[in-house]
Amino acid sequence: MKTLWAISAIAMMSAIGSSPAQADTVRAAIQKDMPSLMELYRDLHANPELSFQEFRTAAKLAAEARSLGFEVTEKVGQTGVVAVMKNGAGPVVMIRADMDGLPVDEQTGLPFASKARGTSKAGVETGIMHACGHDTHMSGWVGAARQLSANKDKWSGTLVMILQPAEEIGAGAKAMLDDGLYTRFPRPDYVIGFHDAAQFPAGMLGYSSGYALANVDSVDILVKGVGGHGAYPHTTKDPILLASRIVTSLQQLVSREIDPQDAAVVTVGSFHAGAKHNIIPDEAKLLLTVRSYSDETRKKLLDGIRRIAQGEAVAAGVPEDRMPVVTVAEDEFTPATYNTPELTKKMANLFKERFGENRVIETPPVMGGEDFSRFYRADKENVESLIFWVGGVPQADFDAAQKSGKGLPSLHSPFWAPDAEKVIATGAEALTAAALQLMPK
Repeated sequence: MKTLWAISAIAMMSAIGSSPAQADTVRAAIQKDMPSLMELYRDLHANPELSFQEFRTAAKLAAEARSLGFEVTEKVGQTGVVAVMKNGAGPVVMIRADMDGLPVDEQTGLPFASKARGTSKAGVETGIMHACGHDTHMSGWVGAARQLSANKDKWSGTLVMILQPAEEIGAGAKAMLDDGLYTRFPRPDYVIGFHDAAQFPAGMLGYSSGYALANVDSVDILVKGVGGHGAYPHTTKDPILLASRIVTSLQQLVSREIDPQDAAVVTVGSFHAGAKHNIIPDEAKLLLTVRSYSDETRKKLLDGIRRIAQGEAVAAGVPEDRMPVVTVAEDEFTPATYNTPELTKKMANLFKERFGENRVIETPPVMGGEDFSRFYRADKENVESLIFWVGGVPQADFDAAQKSGKGLPSLHSPFWAPDAEKVIATGAEALTAAALQLMPK
């Protein structure tokens, strides 16, 4: 996950009740299981693996699923795991957790902090950390798997639990789907997952109906010029000046071409050109992140980027054979995540009834990306989908930040250390309760 939102202070200040609306045997069983789940969490946290390198993680959790009676298939979409449990007639519910860590050097100071190192996709040797909380997702996934396997008398249908690789590079869900997730295994009627959140207290739940996360595109613009001596600029076509004009003009896409009520982002994250004071280079390179919700707005933005780059080059008198090259990294595209309204409403009501109104809040959509989106988009006609948030900020840290006005570590921060016990317990219970309601006996 690439970013989250800022929820209103009023919503975040809602107290987390210690006496939920409905306590039952599932909650008691999860609490009894927490020492084991926390031991698993600490192991996963200390031993993170990068995208498509989740070999140890996948093997460990596949063994756990087998021990619970699931039929387990490994190496789906390279390192993914699919665990299937058939339990009579009924719907197919798929529960997903993501496995990969990030190329981040951990600085939390936790006694079980990661010391792992590896080589990133960019070829950089780096530390590795579960800075996005995927270790809590996997531990909550295991907690739910244990409860559902132990309570087969309470549900009927087919449970498909998947461990997805490479969420952080937006490639794992597509890899699993391309490897037959919906053809080799039971096709889901419902897909559910959760993500920890760094903006509200641990144990709270958040949900969005409709669009929840954005389309995320990476766009490269190679701006070509005619280089020369800095003392004789009239003999050149300066790509730095041209690229600067492109950067400025790109800002009009959102401010003047997109409906003000339709969210969109165009950010130039890198501008690189030249190597010496007195040389006008031949080229400049721009790297952009482009974010939207609907496919229509995405197309407007990408078409607009191409048009602006071409138009500014023409205005600058660049020769036709030196026009800018705009490349959209389609292999890195993360589609917008859509929470189907009917399922979202049903689960929101369930969570409020189970955890209490004060622990469940509706949150605005965010401009972060999550390839969980692909599970719905792969079969929109037949699949209902929901990803929800579980707050991870330790209550004391949240209260101190509210009082002082200081910021809190975000996801992807080397300092992100959630209250894992509350995240895992809440996530495991919410996933279990959701499956039980969707697959009634």
